[in-house]
Amino acid sequence: MKMKKYLAEFLGTFMLVFLGTGTVVVAKGGTLTIGLAFGLAITIMAYAVGGISGGNFNPGVSIAMMINKRLAVKDGIFYIIAQALGSIAASAIIYIYVHALKLPSDSFGQTDFPNISAAQAFGVETLITFLFVFIILMVTSEKFGNAQMAPLAIGISLAFLIIVALNLTGGSLNAARSLGPALFAGGSALSHYWVYLLAPTVGAIIAAFVAKFMGSEEK
Repeated sequence: MKMKKYLAEFLGTFMLVFLGTGTVVVAKGGTLTIGLAFGLAITIMAYAVGGISGGNFNPGVSIAMMINKRLAVKDGIFYIIAQALGSIAASAIIYIYVHALKLPSDSFGQTDFPNISAAQAFGVETLITFLFVFIILMVTSEKFGNAQMAPLAIGISLAFLIIVALNLTGGSLNAARSLGPALFAGGSALSHYWVYLLAPTVGAIIAAFVAKFMGSEEK
């Protein structure tokens, strides 16, 4: 049963990165299309395997779930490993398409912030991840949540937060989502990865405490 949970997290994150960055790289979608691709990927996989693992697909979500004692620490660690591997595997597939289509060798839908400072990017990613994880904790809470509608609310939230942040930071909100593309693209996406590792983690930790204060863990 444990392996099923970890595989669910791998597959969910794989789908998120594959559909999202595939829309950027292969389909060359616009801002709305990209946001919806990421958002609908989360919704689809939450409905598909959320009942198995809880549908985190994001290290920040797993950390928040651990803080609020919805997820055991051991499981959370393996969730995060599975999410990272899912992202890397998805980018490996995108790598095949990049070469087949003779696209630029650094085209992996990676996140970066060429137009703003690292401090500003850190602030953006912290804020949008806080909002996203707060929404997740509230719509999945036992007292205030709605199990049937939660995946849709989460997917829509992700889509529009990405749309807002796309031209600022690429709209990551997820350390795993940025990992695979950064490893394959290299360059500034990789050297700036620390922002996408730390800022979403900070945002998620804040969200865990704010959501708890708002009653997310009440029965």
